[in-house]
Amino acid sequence: MLGSSCFVRACQALHCRYQANLAPSLLSPIGEHRARHVSHSKGKRDKKRKRSETKEENVFPPASPPPPELVSHIDVGLVAVTRRLQQSGTWLNAEHSKTEYTSGVASETSRKPYAVVFVARAAQPSILNSHLPQLIAVASQACTEKEPIRLFGISKACEARLSEALGLPRASCIALDDGAPGAAVLLDFVRKHVSPITLDWLAMARTGDFQSTSIKHIATTIGMRKQTTKV
Repeated sequence: MLGSSCFVRACQALHCRYQANLAPSLLSPIGEHRARHVSHSKGKRDKKRKRSETKEENVFPPASPPPPELVSHIDVGLVAVTRRLQQSGTWLNAEHSKTEYTSGVASETSRKPYAVVFVARAAQPSILNSHLPQLIAVASQACTEKEPIRLFGISKACEARLSEALGLPRASCIALDDGAPGAAVLLDFVRKHVSPITLDWLAMARTGDFQSTSIKHIATTIGMRKQTTKV
């Protein structure tokens, strides 16, 4: 679980303040592009009405400029991040070599592995994100020539600032690729203050050896039962 020892407790006051200034400034161009050039959905009826008006007037909307380069190096949302981590971990489970991992995953996604995953612990129940430490540890082992993926816990106030910078109602889970443009300072800070996640039991489980049950017996004494006198 995110509150257990495998989850990195890096959201201290100084660290959170420093990260809260770096991440929103990095993500703010995405939110500005979304606010200026992405129209919010108002339902199917509004879309049909606009489509009919466009056909009648034969007027095409002006082309919007391309989004910032960082858009192709970031995933927002617990589902998107979980799916990508699962895809990275399957190559290790299938016992593919590093060359096959690089030529397979990189050719499919044309993206580098994750460098850091930001999770707002207070924004959702722990049962929804308790799988992230295990997935991140497995995905880090799938590409050992890269830096291990870091799991960074952010507060609810930091999550509000990040969602505001992205122009989204909520952004409780954000993942950045390794080598994302403009993110070098943020990634260096995270790697300096957050240690990688390790799973000692995973290496033992991969050996396939039978592990016998180990029960510790502790000898103790039970005191005399206190007798109660009936009145």
